[in-house]
Amino acid sequence: MADTSPMISGVARRYASSLFELAKDANSIDAVGAELDQFEALINESADLRRLVVSPIFSADEQSRAMTAIVDKAGLKGLTGNFLKVVARNRRLFALPGIVRSYREIAAAHRGEVAAEVTTAHALTAAQETDLRAALKDVTGKDVALNVTVDPSILGGLIVKVGSRQIDTSLRTKLSSLKLALKEVG
Repeated sequence: MADTSPMISGVARRYASSLFELAKDANSIDAVGAELDQFEALINESADLRRLVVSPIFSADEQSRAMTAIVDKAGLKGLTGNFLKVVARNRRLFALPGIVRSYREIAAAHRGEVAAEVTTAHALTAAQETDLRAALKDVTGKDVALNVTVDPSILGGLIVKVGSRQIDTSLRTKLSSLKLALKEVG
């Protein structure tokens, strides 16, 4: 669900900034972040919800009604629930993954942290997360807020994105490089 388009990134950043300001005024930055994480998990678990978010086929009314039902069933009340309904009404559901990511970055910067997107082949233990956080703090000089995603297709290793830098030590990438090198030899 990567949204690399500059237009989507701009929309996502503006919406995330607005939500952050409202959350800051309501003294609920972390609560809104947790609810956005909960909603992102729902998107990742449900192909139907993913389709609703990314497909332009659904009308604004259909998206709005569906989002209202989903938000109510998920128990997302207050600021986050209202925000998600507004995003649906404004036909900006396609930007939700970017909004969540941007909100995390803005909240981390507010706390004096840097946000790191980490992709692993399997879930990290608490000790591994602590070690990774410490290693990234040594590199960046700041506390690090981790967002860990599990993707078994990388086979092993990690992909870490901090700001515009990416470190890819995944086994999938190493195998692809090896395959390419072997093609050049043979």
